[in-house]
Parts: sequence; structure tokens; C-alpha cells
Amino acid sequence: MPDRALRDSSPGHRTSTTERGSFCLARCDCGWTGPARRARSQARTDAERHLTAAAAGSGTP
Repeated sequence: MPDRALRDSSPGHRTSTTERGSFCLARCDCGWTGPARRARSQARTDAERHLTAAAAGSGTP
């Protein structure tokens, strides 16, 4: 399955999800990668949390 773009939150932060076997990962253009998850919904939640943290300027890589 191809990457699925989620949304832009701030410059340099565009997230997507990608599948590796039975796992799904969230990634961001800034270089951040979330943990491998079995549930796609959890990977999307990881991406949303990253975008929220990036918008708040918390310094999340």
C-alpha cells in the first residue's frame, strides 16, 4: 500500500503512513519516524501527536 499523506501542520511537517509487512509506521518530512504499530489507527494517532507537538514548538524531532 502506498504512503498515505495525513496533513500539513507547519512548514517542514508533512506526515504519512507506510506499511511494512503487518506493521504500519508514521513518518514526517522533518525526519521523525514513529514506532511500528500493528494498528493503522495508532500510527495515524502517532502522526497527529507529532504534528501537535511540532505546532506547539515542543522540539519534538
